[in-house]
Amino acid sequence: MSKAPVVVIGIGEMGSVFARGLLRLGHPVYPVTRDTDMSRLADELPAPEMVLVAVGETALQPVLEAIPEAWRDRLALLQNELLPADYADLPGPTVISVWFEKKKGQDVKVLIPSPVFGPRSRLLIDALATLDIPAREVPDDQAMAFELVLKNVYILTTNIAGLRVDGTVGELWRDHEPLARAVANEVIDIQEGLTGRSYDRDALISGMLEAFNGDPAHRCMGRSAPARLQRALAHADRLGLDVPTLREIAREQAPS
Repeated sequence: MSKAPVVVIGIGEMGSVFARGLLRLGHPVYPVTRDTDMSRLADELPAPEMVLVAVGETALQPVLEAIPEAWRDRLALLQNELLPADYADLPGPTVISVWFEKKKGQDVKVLIPSPVFGPRSRLLIDALATLDIPAREVPDDQAMAFELVLKNVYILTTNIAGLRVDGTVGELWRDHEPLARAVANEVIDIQEGLTGRSYDRDALISGMLEAFNGDPAHRCMGRSAPARLQRALAHADRLGLDVPTLREIAREQAPS
C-alpha cells in the first residue's frame, strides 16, 4: 500500500532536503512553487499526511494567509525567527527548529540535533533520519518555545555581532565574548518581550555555545544580517526596549 502524500510549499535548499527524506520514506511529495494554484491542488489532495511550509521567514505570513482551509490542520513550519505568536491561530501545527544548513552545491552540515514538536513530529524525525540528520521530539509547546527562542538568539547574535567583527562563530566567542554576550542579552530582552515570557539566560547562552561548538567555522554574518538587525530594532521600538548595543551597531552600519 502506498503511503499518504505530503505537500511541500517552497522547494529551495531546505525544502528539498525534507522532500528527499520524505521520498525515501515512501511518501509521494507534491511541490508547491510560486506558479502552483494551491486551491486547485487542495481540491485534488484534500487530506495529505502533512503540508510542510518551507518558504523563508519573510514569506511565511503571506503563505499562511493563502493556505487552503483543508490543509490548515496539517501544517509543519521550519522558519528562522519563528515564535509561537506566528502560528497561534493555526490548529495544532508541527514546528521544527532546524539546526542544519544546506547551501547550493554543498552537503548538509549539522550543528546539533533539531528539536521538533507537534502531531507530525515523528514523520519529520523519520524523514531526516533517512539522511542521517538527527532530530529530537520535545515534550510540550513550552519546551518548543524555548527552542525557538534559542535558535533566534543564535541567529541574531551571530548575524548582528558579525556586522561589527565578521569572522566565524568560534572567533566571535574567543575574541569578542563581551560583545557576543551584550548582543545576546539584548536579543533575549526582545524575545522575552515578543513572547511575554522570561527565560533562563544561562541555559540560552549554553545552548548557543553548544551550537557554536557544533560548527566553530560557521560564518557569523550572512546576507540577511542587516535585515535581521532592522527587524530586531523594529521589535525593540515597538516594545519600548533600549538595546543600546544593537543601536550602536546600527549606527555603525549607516552610510556616512
